[in-house]
Amino acid sequence: MNQNDLLNATCSSVEQARDEMSKLLTERNPDYSLPQPLYNDPFMFRTDMEEIFEKEWLFVGMTSEIPTKGEYFTVEIGKNPVLIVRGADGAVNAFHNSCRHRGSRVCTAHRGKAANLVCPYHQWTYDTSGKLLFAGTEMAPEFDLKDHGLKKAHCKTAGGFIFICLGEEAPDDGFYDFLETLETYMEPYDVENTKLACESNMYEKANWKLVLENNRECYHCNGSHPELLNSLLEWDDTNDPRAPQSFLDHYARQAAAWDAEGIPHEHKSYGVGKRNRIVRMPLKEGVDVMTIDGGKACEKLLGRVKNRQLGSMRILHLPNSWNHMMSDHFIVFRVIPISAQESMVTTKWFVNKDAVEGVDYDVDRLRQVWDATNDQDRILGEENQRGINSVAYKPGPYSKTYEFGVINFLEWYSETAKKNLAK
Repeated sequence: MNQNDLLNATCSSVEQARDEMSKLLTERNPDYSLPQPLYNDPFMFRTDMEEIFEKEWLFVGMTSEIPTKGEYFTVEIGKNPVLIVRGADGAVNAFHNSCRHRGSRVCTAHRGKAANLVCPYHQWTYDTSGKLLFAGTEMAPEFDLKDHGLKKAHCKTAGGFIFICLGEEAPDDGFYDFLETLETYMEPYDVENTKLACESNMYEKANWKLVLENNRECYHCNGSHPELLNSLLEWDDTNDPRAPQSFLDHYARQAAAWDAEGIPHEHKSYGVGKRNRIVRMPLKEGVDVMTIDGGKACEKLLGRVKNRQLGSMRILHLPNSWNHMMSDHFIVFRVIPISAQESMVTTKWFVNKDAVEGVDYDVDRLRQVWDATNDQDRILGEENQRGINSVAYKPGPYSKTYEFGVINFLEWYSETAKKNLAK
């Protein structure tokens, strides 16, 4: 097969995958797991990247990671390198990290700070608003700098969260209402006055949807997460059909204390399948935060918080993030697909910017519970993927009582993929 034949065969396979994906999603039982190809086929994965990760809003990081002008971080969304930078005007900007000369990545470090952004290949130079400042003297007389600025990506911030969209048009689906609520609910934490204490990047040999499915239920928690269950109550919210009266009474007592401090806690959700969701839930009786013993993780509280028993405010953003906001630190999680059967899970821990490592907080203590939980989830996800790869695999039923969060996620995924495929 020559190169043209190979290209034509590949293009045909891609189109076949798109048609087959639409058919599988239309015909699937919404209360069952997905058909096998949606978890392991490389052409289906390519379609996921094109129709979900290149068109929908994605969580990438927090504004306090780039507190001053010129600070930046980079992220790879599939084949798309992206640059997030704090501009001279204080705004957070997102650009495709691809030089307008010959396409080289402009910023090659994971993090950095620069007055201007200089491509290492031929030294084309951009300011932090993406404007091209210098392209050498070798370009033709008619060359116009104004026509060759960095390509922007859609970028929105709210409550310290940074979201980007790589599509030509950014979708709504309740997203902008979610941002308004997020701004209000995150106000007590004063994210601009926090700092990144530590982060981890965990490679998982599992499809990104399996990573999210695992996160959307605690059916597996009792058998898999002893460290996490030292502090976490497994109930999803006050509407959880499994929640006993003792939990509802505990929630009511905690909610009264939160109300007295002006801390928002009412459940809010937006979009198909509760795509964007915020709810504050109490931790176990007497527990401050998610540490191995439930005690404080940092001497300094966040923002205007005074009550150490603030529970965990859980924030979900599909397709790639879940988060826990607590009284003295918060944790954000980001999932980036790598291939049909590989994902990268990034976890970041944030504390008060005035907290001193080794004095006010210990990094090992801060990380202990979620390092263990992440690794346990990695093993579960990888074993799930290996079983799904079997010729014997058929979609199986979800529990509407224990796995309603997974059903919600796959409702959002299915409807969003079908909608985007139809465009």
